[in-house]
Amino acid sequence: MADPPRPPATQPHTTPRWVKVFAIIAAVVIVLVIIMLVTGGPGRHGPSRHTSGLGGPTLPASVTDDGV
Repeated sequence: MADPPRPPATQPHTTPRWVKVFAIIAAVVIVLVIIMLVTGGPGRHGPSRHTSGLGGPTLPASVTDDGV
């Protein structure tokens, strides 16, 4: 008598290479952004970047004048 039909050979599910590459690139970018946030990144950014190094921002005389 004939043998019963066998189920087709199943291969283990593998993640496509492009998914792995994309995940690695995304992880590297995230790590670089975190490092830049912690260390301050290249240069100085933020509101204090536009002020002089001697103190706070300087206001025009028309704003600080108490005279009317």
